[in-house]
Amino acid sequence: MSASPSPATAIDLPAARASAIAPRLTALGARYDAAPVFPIESMKCLADAGLHRCFAPVASGGHDFGSVDAWHLCLFNVLRIIGRADLSVGRLYEGHVNAMILFDRFGSATQHHGLGQRLDAGAFYGMWATEPPPGVQMIGRVLKGAKSFATGAGGLVHAIITVQPEDGARRLIVVAADDAARADLSQWRVRGMRATGSGLYDLTDMIVAEDDLLGGPGDYDREPLFTTGAWRFTAVQLGGIEALLIETRKAMSDAARGDPMQRAKFADAVAATRTAYLWVREAALRAAREDADGPAFARMTRGVVERAALDVMELAARIVGTRSAMDGQRIDKISRDLSLYLRQGGPDYARDQAALTWLDHDAWGAEDTLW
Repeated sequence: MSASPSPATAIDLPAARASAIAPRLTALGARYDAAPVFPIESMKCLADAGLHRCFAPVASGGHDFGSVDAWHLCLFNVLRIIGRADLSVGRLYEGHVNAMILFDRFGSATQHHGLGQRLDAGAFYGMWATEPPPGVQMIGRVLKGAKSFATGAGGLVHAIITVQPEDGARRLIVVAADDAARADLSQWRVRGMRATGSGLYDLTDMIVAEDDLLGGPGDYDREPLFTTGAWRFTAVQLGGIEALLIETRKAMSDAARGDPMQRAKFADAVAATRTAYLWVREAALRAAREDADGPAFARMTRGVVERAALDVMELAARIVGTRSAMDGQRIDKISRDLSLYLRQGGPDYARDQAALTWLDHDAWGAEDTLW
């Protein structure tokens, strides 16, 4: 991340702005859950608060946080806050931040300038890598194929996508993402995360200009950056868990608060939520210093967050009872959103790969190894 001395207010401002608009995002989220469409008003709230720009490259008008740790900790808080308000918008925002990171690391001066101009207009980006076989191919400078589970397809202005050229490793390009004729959301009939609009986006016959090429072959897959970056979506998921804990506490009746059994369940929910918090925060710091074991730590964090979410969802249902499953109740929406968001690709594989690393050596870190 770009870094040089900056005032402390620049570090704190994004989280304060996110907190200020969170109630509005929550209210809009309920509306978009009931009638799923791309959440234009929610994204405009983020842009009006400057949150679409703050984690962009400094050359594109992004904030200068003064240190890589400060950048990561601020993003950690902002992702949690937005996730608490609405997990669908949190997913869209996390994809946008992912794109900003790729511009920062691999973009040219010309691309940074162009990004700044598009951010001036309130543009949001996505990052699309998932695809049905045989994947998106770049033949010369012409694309062939489609992306699947493309979050924000047809609603976002641009997306960074992975493509396979005729020769060499896959690479990144920037494409227009707002062509409704290319977007197919017909299969996105889901219980949760409805407003993400994750569908198929056909890229066939798109022509790639020189300035659309971002970085070089293989840049996207470089470790530890590629896998360690998973900490960001776990931060959004953590926000959803925190919101569920908050809503469960609010929903507890006086009788429930006076019942030791119910209080024990609530204590378990607090412990699960804060355990996830500690792991995600630590994963963010490992990413900041590009720890060689960052990928293993991020993979283990995914499992910790998944377990915490499943536990808190069950505990919320047991504490609140039937009301937790009623249409229109916030606990129901959060639980539906979380249950889908946790299905981020390959959770069992991620945990297994983390276990292999820990079996080889204690990936917690050299400062405190157990073996």
